[in-house]
Amino acid sequence: MTALKEKLKHFLELKLIDEIIKGCKVMSFKEGDVIIDYSKQIKFMPLIVSGTIRVMRKDEEGHELLLYYLSSNESCAMAYTCCMEARKSEIKAIAEDNVELISIPHEKLDEWLVKYPSWKSYIFNSFTQRFNELLKSLESIAFHKLDERLINYLKNKSKVTGKSSIMLSHNQIAEEMGTSRVVISRLLKQLENNKKLLLYRNEIKLLSTF
Repeated sequence: MTALKEKLKHFLELKLIDEIIKGCKVMSFKEGDVIIDYSKQIKFMPLIVSGTIRVMRKDEEGHELLLYYLSSNESCAMAYTCCMEARKSEIKAIAEDNVELISIPHEKLDEWLVKYPSWKSYIFNSFTQRFNELLKSLESIAFHKLDERLINYLKNKSKVTGKSSIMLSHNQIAEEMGTSRVVISRLLKQLENNKKLLLYRNEIKLLSTF
């Protein structure tokens, strides 16, 4: 708990940290675990202690699209909204690697907004950050070619995991980017021919030239 306190004190006040440690649960998830699923009641807001979470959204036709990643000290604005309005989840949150998070009960969210200035600032900053990331995603879809979007996707994936090897199938990438597996395979093969990466079964290794 001492390490957790040290981590939180950089952006939350001590009285709030004491409340978090006393009244909130620390939860652990393994890579691939579904933390929040579509149409389920969200009863807590996750505050990430370590690891990375991938947040997806499904359209009316059932196609999934990557919204954003969450890492250490970050939280999900959409989970917060669903909690506050007692709505069922419109997102899916999946552990990219081993994840540890603090489960903030929904009844505390509104209370702490009034009670603690640092919590209010944290929540508003989270909304701003997520909104900016969504704008970048929309801009990428609207104005960038698919090959540019794929390169940015792979760079971002490497950045959040801290690894040059990306353990994903072509089909998974296609689903997250909202396109077809055939197109993604063709673009990846082109990048391999240009000596930017190496392709293996369900693995992509980015080279220094990428």
